[in-house]
Amino acid sequence: MWLSWKLFLFLSLTGCLSEYSEAVPGLPTSYAAILRLKSGSSSLPSFNSKNRPRLSSPSIGSVSSPAWRGAAQHYHSPTNLYHFSEAFKHDESVDYGPVFVQEPGDVIFPTDSEEKKVFLNCQARGNPTPTYRWLRNGTEIDIESDYRYSLIEGSLMINNPSEMKDSGQYQCLTTNMFGSILSREAVLQFAYLGNFSGRTRSAVSVREGQGVVLMCSPPLHSPEIIYSWVFNEFPSFVTEDSRRFISQETGNLYISKVQTSDVGSYICLVKNTVTNARVLSPPTPLTLRNDGVMGEYEPKIEVHFPYTVTAARGTTVKMECFALGNPVPTISWKKVNGHNPSKARLRKSQAVLEIPNVQLEDAGMYECKAENSRGRNVFRGQLQVYTYPHWVEKLNDTQLDSGDQLRWECKATGKPRPTYQWLKNGVPLWPQNRIEMVNGVLVIHSVNVSDAGMYQCLAENKYGTIYASAELKILASAPTFPLNQMRKTIIITKGQEVLIECKPQASPKPTITWKKGDKAIRESKRITILPHGSLRILNASKSDEGRYSCQGVNVFGSAEIIASVSVKEPTRIELTPKKIELTVGESIVLSCKALHDSTLDVTFYWTLNGQPIDFEKEGGHFESIKAQASSADLMIRNILLMHAGRYGCRVQTTADTVSDETELLVRVPDVISGDMESAMAVELNPWVEYEFRVVATNKIGTGDPSTPSRVIRTNEAVPKTPPANVSGRSGRRHELVIAWEPVSEEFQNGQGFGYIVAFRPNGTRGWKEKMVTSSDASKFIYRDESVPPLTPFEVKVGVYNNKGDGPFSPIVVICSAEGEPTAAPIDVTATSLSVSEILVAWKHIKESLGRPQGFEVGYWKDMEQEEAAEKVKTEGNESSILLTGLEGNTLYHLTVRAYNAAGYGPPSTAVQAATKKSPPSQAPGNVMWIQDGSHVSLGWEPVKSLANESDVKGYKVLFRQEGQSNSQVIETQKTSAVVLLPDVGVYIIEVCAVSEGGDGTASPQIRVPSLAGGKVTSAQSTLHALSTSSSSVTLILALMVPSASW
Repeated sequence: MWLSWKLFLFLSLTGCLSEYSEAVPGLPTSYAAILRLKSGSSSLPSFNSKNRPRLSSPSIGSVSSPAWRGAAQHYHSPTNLYHFSEAFKHDESVDYGPVFVQEPGDVIFPTDSEEKKVFLNCQARGNPTPTYRWLRNGTEIDIESDYRYSLIEGSLMINNPSEMKDSGQYQCLTTNMFGSILSREAVLQFAYLGNFSGRTRSAVSVREGQGVVLMCSPPLHSPEIIYSWVFNEFPSFVTEDSRRFISQETGNLYISKVQTSDVGSYICLVKNTVTNARVLSPPTPLTLRNDGVMGEYEPKIEVHFPYTVTAARGTTVKMECFALGNPVPTISWKKVNGHNPSKARLRKSQAVLEIPNVQLEDAGMYECKAENSRGRNVFRGQLQVYTYPHWVEKLNDTQLDSGDQLRWECKATGKPRPTYQWLKNGVPLWPQNRIEMVNGVLVIHSVNVSDAGMYQCLAENKYGTIYASAELKILASAPTFPLNQMRKTIIITKGQEVLIECKPQASPKPTITWKKGDKAIRESKRITILPHGSLRILNASKSDEGRYSCQGVNVFGSAEIIASVSVKEPTRIELTPKKIELTVGESIVLSCKALHDSTLDVTFYWTLNGQPIDFEKEGGHFESIKAQASSADLMIRNILLMHAGRYGCRVQTTADTVSDETELLVRVPDVISGDMESAMAVELNPWVEYEFRVVATNKIGTGDPSTPSRVIRTNEAVPKTPPANVSGRSGRRHELVIAWEPVSEEFQNGQGFGYIVAFRPNGTRGWKEKMVTSSDASKFIYRDESVPPLTPFEVKVGVYNNKGDGPFSPIVVICSAEGEPTAAPIDVTATSLSVSEILVAWKHIKESLGRPQGFEVGYWKDMEQEEAAEKVKTEGNESSILLTGLEGNTLYHLTVRAYNAAGYGPPSTAVQAATKKSPPSQAPGNVMWIQDGSHVSLGWEPVKSLANESDVKGYKVLFRQEGQSNSQVIETQKTSAVVLLPDVGVYIIEVCAVSEGGDGTASPQIRVPSLAGGKVTSAQSTLHALSTSSSSVTLILALMVPSASW
């Protein structure tokens, strides 16, 4: 009798590793457009924000291109900004005020130039097209009265320019019907180089070994010139070394120790850095006297850098120092109270200290030392580094209703700290009854039409001025509604929330009233009129059905919309069977039944693993069967392994949507007939390496598996699995951060796997798509300066490989980043607690944009710069922090600013606090004690504080049992105390002074054996002395014995 046997087929799977490739670097160029709707216009959509930022030129801080403008009408539903940016970027029908495209720059004009023309460029954009005027030294140029002036598309051309008539500061003023803006100041300078005086120069006669200075006395020139010296005849130039030095500050030639070879004729040559013109001075003869050789003498510094050197951050600083002396002095440099910057270089035999790219930390006192065997000489000077103003916060174009308050703030950094000035239509703005200007903040109370125009904020310090501009538009229009909102029907089910929008476009903001039928709506916990005017009804019931009307009214008119609300029974769904387990090749019918309001139409949708089933592309395996109006079936024929998963039925009516899921498990046939010698594994994942083993079985049992087969890779295919859990992440302002779970390697189906990130502003058409080529990528960041915080976007993420594009994930709505905090903490206080501690507390404005993740406290000493501040961070909603490790008796400045993942918010106004003086350094002296049983009476000499120490407020007596770490404390303002030692054992006692700055130095420790419960007798009383002074001190200590009751 033969035994039947069976083979089990085992599959082991190895994931196919796709090659790594980097994501495409960079982001698309973002554009901005300015929108303005003409008064009364309602045909164009408008924005959901009153404020839009203006872009500014990064080089000079002035406005160079238009940014988002507020529309003429508002109080409306949100509209996508990116869409309008592209749509209206070149729309000539949109009106807006002037915006600089190009501003004039500084010009140096060579007087010997063959081109007898000077161009000062100015170009602005605006609609209507702007006109131009020019100012020189603050006075308008009358272009028509002087033939030398011409305007070419806004730029100023000067023919036959003259230094006497034309040098100075120029500004371009551009104007259209919305106002005027003024450009930065441009300096016109003339470059020239005069001739030396032809007068013969007297000979200079010195002894050999003596030092000498030969004067150059350069001619008139502009701008800078370069100095060199000729020896005897051109082109034999003087070579600089440790003995000879040419100062580029004075132009003079310095010889520290004259030698015989130095005798001859010296000529100073100067070169203009702009025109490259050169001129030579008359020769200066140098001769030796015949009355002997000069003896040795100590160095004398003849040329040195100024006592105060000022330099702009990022420039190169050159400081000169050269001395006369015999022997020839050696020059050395050092930064006082610090190290020379590592980037510093010594030039010209150490006579020049050069610091490239100078920074604020390079500032300080520098010392030049000249030294020889006869002595030394030192010069010190201060290097001060300044910075030009730089915008931290600029203006936004703003539209307001008449009567609203305008508040603009512009903020800039710089050293010295910038001051601010405001212009309206190119003219200085001054404080008036309604107008306030404080520290870069402009407030106009109760604005009216006369306040409309172009405004500019100027931030300036002694080294430069930057400009920012914005337009103020005052709105005035009657309420209007879009045509598609005039009449609407809303169908919902019981228990749902109803939201009827009422957002008329109007200015000033209209008063909103709601009615149901002819009766005014009374608000309750369930029925609320929202701040923007819409009506919300919670937990709707049949009683809420009816006709609703919303009316908006302002001083210019009124408008009304009507909405009909119908409340239906909620739809329910039944999906059967609930869980199925089938074998490959079998078929199944899934039944989906909807229980719904008979007046509603029903639509059925089928999904597999969250993705819609495509009945045309599934090879006939799936068929949708709708037997009745309220039910639908899904037939799955000849089931394959790939058909396993979660099947969903979604029922959608005009009132609601419900869904349910069932799970289908598919198994491979368990056994293969024993007489077979081969089998086919089907429905494997594409582009995956597999290996196989075979196991034989019969009724006795199962044998050992075979050795694995060779590794076999399946063919590539288009990916079918999209990323899961597409969501948003926090980012910086104007960023949309899209994240997802990467698709595992076994579902990538081939080489060249990547992602397609598609997104569009909510409510718009057309997707913007970006390719992410890294299969491991889990995030994509899109940045657009025109996108305001919390703008909703529809987002989906698809997949692709070398075989083609796969499916996209379901669409989700993600908002753009909230951005960094916009408000500085308020009510900042700093309280000194001790010699090394300051408690800093603050409050945060919760209504501001950019929720903080924590706060950063910056603090610096009074004599330090704010840029050198140390910083410490808190996390969460902390509103205070204790700063420790500070220097005693020191004044500190402190600021607080909020931060989150997007960056840092503005700092608070700096507050001050001084740490306490140090505690007394002197320990209590001559500690004496008397022990009587368990009581110890102590006495000591008072502590006297030094001038730089805190005053003594009292004393602490610390005592503990030997072997323990925790001490008990008795505080007293006297120089004596009684200590009760309750337990038997040895006690350690020490005394220290107490002060505002903390505890002072403790006295040497006293070891006292405790006689707890001992009887008080004179025989037990003992006087002990512990002196910390070398001198003899007599101290009378009264024995303090507690009463029996104590």
